[in-house]
Amino acid sequence: MRRDGDRLRFVGAATRRIARGIDLDEIVMGLCRATVPTFSDAILVYLRDPLPVGDERPTGPVVLRLRRTDRIPEDRDTEGFLLPALQPEPDLGITAELCTVRPGGALNEVLRGVRPVFADAPAARAALPELIGEDLTVPGGQRAILAPLRGRRRVIGAALFLRRPDRPAFETDDLLVAAQLATHSALGIDKAVLYGREAYIADELQRTMLPETLPRPTGVRLASRYLPAAETARVGGDWYDAIPLPGSRVALVVGDVMGHSMTSAAIMGQLRTTAQTLAGLDLPPQEVLHHLDEQAQRLGTDRMATCLYAVYDPVAHRITIANAGHPPPVLLHLGGRAEVLRVPPGAPIGVGGVDFEAVELDAPAGATLLLYTDGLVESRLRDVWTGIEQLREKLAATAQLTGADHPPPLEALCDEVLDMLGPGDRDDDIALLAARFDGIAPSDVAFWHLDPEDAAPGRARRLARKALSRWGLEELTDSLELLVSEVVTNAVRYTSRPVTLRLLRTDVLRCEVGDDVPQLPRLRQARATDEGGRGLYLVNKLARRWGATRLSTGKVVWFELNHG
Repeated sequence: MRRDGDRLRFVGAATRRIARGIDLDEIVMGLCRATVPTFSDAILVYLRDPLPVGDERPTGPVVLRLRRTDRIPEDRDTEGFLLPALQPEPDLGITAELCTVRPGGALNEVLRGVRPVFADAPAARAALPELIGEDLTVPGGQRAILAPLRGRRRVIGAALFLRRPDRPAFETDDLLVAAQLATHSALGIDKAVLYGREAYIADELQRTMLPETLPRPTGVRLASRYLPAAETARVGGDWYDAIPLPGSRVALVVGDVMGHSMTSAAIMGQLRTTAQTLAGLDLPPQEVLHHLDEQAQRLGTDRMATCLYAVYDPVAHRITIANAGHPPPVLLHLGGRAEVLRVPPGAPIGVGGVDFEAVELDAPAGATLLLYTDGLVESRLRDVWTGIEQLREKLAATAQLTGADHPPPLEALCDEVLDMLGPGDRDDDIALLAARFDGIAPSDVAFWHLDPEDAAPGRARRLARKALSRWGLEELTDSLELLVSEVVTNAVRYTSRPVTLRLLRTDVLRCEVGDDVPQLPRLRQARATDEGGRGLYLVNKLARRWGATRLSTGKVVWFELNHG
């Protein structure tokens, strides 16, 4: 490479190859592959350990770790040519060599100087033993260049370029070539480390905003999956949630904030929190989407997301769904038929000024509802409707393997769905929520209206006793009568409209008492002189679990007792 034109062409090609790297290892490998054997016969690349990120100021001594070595093939080696540490085609993560840069030492001075130097320069002759060790040697003359790798803020490592004794030595102009290679590599490494930290933070932010575990509501089984996009893509705003509601119902939510950035992940967290709050008010699905739309507009003019919100009622075996520009859900029936549900698509959240429409559909026992984000069905290789049809076919084929009367296991079904993704199908994040409808049989439900009168607690005790006798749960009679009496007494004391009483027999016995007073009861310790105030104290002591939920029409107080 003696002519200036050759050097320019080499530098152009080498820097392009280095720039193609996305992460740290790809950039370092690009530097090695671009220089060996065209520019040098071997190279050692050292990087700081740990690498500083952005503007953070590292503490403690500077430590350099051998990140990668590269050399011409072993069969072209010449006897006596340097460095036992250089192995042909080593792994990217090689960490066999460490050196500590001593303050005021020769290596520290060379690194601070930033410019590449020949190994036979006085400063480099003193610095190299610190870097490669006392027992190793480099070729004589100008056959080695030590080039500091300087990022935007500081030196982040060093590269050692080496030529064999049978090859022409480096020339002065080759120092400029080494400087170009070192500068492009260091700046690329800086950006890769910074991007990696940002992507890690954004991914952790997104994952912490997703539910750690799914609830286990009565009458439905749930499973979920979340897959981030490929490492080269930025973090997105996909989310899912399952929220228990009064009356043993459950809200199923899946959404996707448009865009890929930390901002998208943050907006996702805000919308998910808003959805949870709105679910707690027991609003209809279309009203939940309306309020989410208003919240998105408050967050900014370009804060848009798609969302699907569904409420499943295991007693009625029905599901109510509203959609805001999201891909439609797919229902896998017990017989193996997979159906893309006809749900009005609606406009995305954040558009503003639009109404959302809800539809109520049958949710037969044994059926499975699949909610997902568009990353599962859309990619550069296929449009969204082609992907939805492939998903429907995949579900039907999976169900046929287990037989018409036996739905596929829920967790295995989720894995099978993800298996439909090909190598080029991971352009976006994927959120997946599957719900298997078990339902609650009518024979396991007892429901009454009680007029708000003094006789209501006594009537509630008699009705509860008859239901337990019908179900063969007489051993719970004393506890249930006592607790039902206390909760119904509290309800009729303040309401002027009929009170609802419902008993559900599943793996536990659940009692729900509803009234039109929105104030929630508080558990407090009654004084010895108080005549009342002990009802919730008894509920808290005797019930397996209990709670109270505010509704748009009042509230529901519930408790559960173990049986069997």
